Amino acid sequence: MALTLGIVLSPVGGRSALAQQSAAGKARVMHFDIVQQPLGAALQAFSRRTGMQVVYTTQIETGVVSPGVRGDYEPTIALGHLLFGTGVAFRLTGANSITLAPATAPITLRPVRVGGAMMHQPVDEVPHAEQITVIGTPPRFLAYASHAGTKTDTPLIEIPQTVSVVTRGQLDARNVQTLSDAVSYSPGVRTNVYGFSPRQDQFIIRGFDVTSYGEFRDGLRQPVAGSLLSFRTEPYGLDALSVINGPASATYGTSGIGGLVDMVSKRPTSQRINEVQFQVGNYGRYQGDFDFGGALPSDKRFTYRLTGVFRDSNTQMPAVRDNRIYVSPAFTFRPDDKTRLTVLTAFQKDRTGGTMFNYQTNEGVLTNIRYADPKWNTFDSTTYRLGYELEHRFTDFFAVQQNFRYAHGDGNAKYLYLTGLSDDGTSATRRAGQVREQLNSVGLDNQAKFDVRSGPVAHKILFGVDYLFTDYRTSYADGAAPSLDLVSQNYGKQAISQPSVYSIAHSGQTQAGVYLQDQIRYNRWLLTLSGRHDWVSTNSGNYYSHTNQRQNDQAFSGRVGLTYMSAIGLAPYASYSTVFNPTIGQTKEGTPFRPITGNQYEVGMKYQTPDKKVLLTGAAFDIHQNHGLTTDPSDATGTYQIQRGKIRSRGFEVSATGDLGAGFSFNASYTYLDMVEQSGDASVVGKIPSGIPRNVANGWIDHTFQSGPLRGLGTGFGIRYIGSSYRGDSNATGKNKSQFLMDAALRYRLEAISSQLKGLQFAVNLNNLANRQIITCQSDFCYQNMHRSVIGSIRYNW
Repeated sequence: MALTLGIVLSPVGGRSALAQQSAAGKARVMHFDIVQQPLGAALQAFSRRTGMQVVYTTQIETGVVSPGVRGDYEPTIALGHLLFGTGVAFRLTGANSITLAPATAPITLRPVRVGGAMMHQPVDEVPHAEQITVIGTPPRFLAYASHAGTKTDTPLIEIPQTVSVVTRGQLDARNVQTLSDAVSYSPGVRTNVYGFSPRQDQFIIRGFDVTSYGEFRDGLRQPVAGSLLSFRTEPYGLDALSVINGPASATYGTSGIGGLVDMVSKRPTSQRINEVQFQVGNYGRYQGDFDFGGALPSDKRFTYRLTGVFRDSNTQMPAVRDNRIYVSPAFTFRPDDKTRLTVLTAFQKDRTGGTMFNYQTNEGVLTNIRYADPKWNTFDSTTYRLGYELEHRFTDFFAVQQNFRYAHGDGNAKYLYLTGLSDDGTSATRRAGQVREQLNSVGLDNQAKFDVRSGPVAHKILFGVDYLFTDYRTSYADGAAPSLDLVSQNYGKQAISQPSVYSIAHSGQTQAGVYLQDQIRYNRWLLTLSGRHDWVSTNSGNYYSHTNQRQNDQAFSGRVGLTYMSAIGLAPYASYSTVFNPTIGQTKEGTPFRPITGNQYEVGMKYQTPDKKVLLTGAAFDIHQNHGLTTDPSDATGTYQIQRGKIRSRGFEVSATGDLGAGFSFNASYTYLDMVEQSGDASVVGKIPSGIPRNVANGWIDHTFQSGPLRGLGTGFGIRYIGSSYRGDSNATGKNKSQFLMDAALRYRLEAISSQLKGLQFAVNLNNLANRQIITCQSDFCYQNMHRSVIGSIRYNW
């Protein structure tokens, strides 16, 4: 059966609006008000507004719904919004024409030249058609817009703050295995602070640890317990993630002052998705992935997505596993073109080590004597999430949305730790510990969105009311354990007695917030005003010591930002923002944490090339924080935290991301950080916080051969530089060495050999290519870094 092409043409007669704008030398920014509707109808509305011709096969639009686009955008950016989540990609095929094709598969399209209104014509009947064939479609690194930062779909160049997007293309190109790996090439981000640590996703933004309060998923915060339990992220279950540098409390509420990461779960699509993958790697790593989705044949209003991961793996340290089961079903129901209900669920079960540390002498020397013993070294965690997103658009300028999620987690960590060595160095005394945790959380975010225009002034208004409840309970146990024979290395050969419980703590927090944001556009000026007020009630105590503390806090946080969109593509901006973050948990002594507060000044410049293939950003910032959390240096187990005094962090970041064409994509960044303790303990005042380097740089370049004998071959290479830093907060115990790490990727799409092998790809990814083994220390506690990892994969899409 012959395929047909859909051709959407500009109105006959006269020049198009776009051509008229270009001829007049004006900016190509236009106002769009295209509601959510079937893709074919949305494309017709887009063509009428811009005068551009859109060419596509009619199979592309069948059963596909466009999310629509509202606001002032350049046409290609607006089209990116229209196609978001549809599985359809586009490319400019002329000054005033665009060709669409499936984003995940090689394409053969035949554009045609016709006159009149929209028409359908069989491909086989098109005379003198030009055939366009692409094999080995390269990963797409560059995103045009992000929902993060403003909670509205806003082009990155218009956000008065540094926001970087890690696309699915980047995740696939590097075969990312953890959230820390995912953000390791983002500006302002420092990973591997705590070395090899599969227990949690840990990273720092602009010098501040955001592990506890900087992880969001689908716009709602992922709660983290006060010890080890967290909702670890499976990157295969993500469509993308955005990194916001600097405070975002004005819209997100409780979050880290250094920034946050907002992850977007894979969602149902009307386009059929069938993918299976098998991976094998060093340290006995075996993993299987699957991703299925599409519309129900019986009713196109229902779409689904089912994603899963099964992994069995050892790690670089004996007695430390990295096993995972992850299953994430999702469903979307669209009863009409104005209403959407998406249900997002996930179940995850992990097993890793309760500890992966080595014994450190009183002189600060990290030895090769490991804590991990197979008889008592497991950290089992089980988490699940159940939530939904409900959206309804009443008119072209008014819509409401509600996001809800219930999350539950259980954790059980068993570990041994060394307390000393015998005088002759032949044995080590040990103790056994256990931490059991339970976490329950309910998050709700209600939003009302208005698009209002008054003469030359356009307003995008967001009003929201959100609620977050978190209940956390933990028990701590400790007891004697048999000594370790350092001569025979008798790991796993001695029975470990159950340690005695000495503390059962509980913490609960209820937070309610009201926020208002107005994105005001006047000519080339964009003013962003955000304000929020939070009321927080925290209750913590200990059943063993019969103590209980209650704390009520409230505060206003805000942001004001101004951006100027120049005619040459430069967008200078300035912003000021504040943060309010009441923390849950307590110190080792049982003292509840005080709220974290602070503010930031930021000025920057963004530039997007006229062809929209490259985005350049630069920003200078000055942050002041009070009462930030850090690891307790007196706790050998690494499970407790303490609060600092006042810290100042200032510096600058530059980054570049692009899809250059001809199969080339890249991203690169450099961060300079000047951080200092301004108040607190006398031994640290005026000193640089430990583990924080002044200089961090990274870059990844990716290329897929489009033609010639290497057609279908893809390569990638990355460099990560982490400068030297102090081992301890007093800056008196030496420095960590700088790190120069290399990563690489090689893949091949077998369809370049035969069309019968379409959808089949082999790949090899290597992290820390040179296997540099470096010791890194923070708060005078030292860790091994991540050794080289090698993962081979075979992926099949159909």
